[in-house]
Amino acid sequence: MQQSLIKLYKRDLNAVKKELNSYHNEQVIWQIEKGISNCAGNLALHLVGNLNHFIGAVLGNTGYIRQRDLEFSQKNVPVVEMVKMLEDTEKVVEQTLTNLTDEDLQKEYRRNPFEDFMTTEYFLLHLKSHLSYHLGQINYHRRLLE
Repeated sequence: MQQSLIKLYKRDLNAVKKELNSYHNEQVIWQIEKGISNCAGNLALHLVGNLNHFIGAVLGNTGYIRQRDLEFSQKNVPVVEMVKMLEDTEKVVEQTLTNLTDEDLQKEYRRNPFEDFMTTEYFLLHLKSHLSYHLGQINYHRRLLE
């Protein structure tokens, strides 16, 4: 399971980098048009924060401190910096998932005490779906505004 998850996370993180690099004008990455809640830049920052928090800090004990508000308020981060953040995130995801055992994947995972039971494996699949969802939004944003 770990190798499949690593492969899928890498595929989608690389797709996010490709989308960001596909914008002809970097400023468009930060535009919000009518009917769109988030721009591509903030979605990319959100993915970096989300994965570094839930996979890196929680499962991998990296010490990462999430600043979720900045994921949606920070603007005009150069594409080259966001690509570097995504590359660093990919390394954290790969290292953390490589170190998980099959037993770790079956452990209970709760973000808060009121959530239904889920395994770590289930939550990793959830995070992968979250990544794919926002990747699709970034792709749509680019095609709509470019």
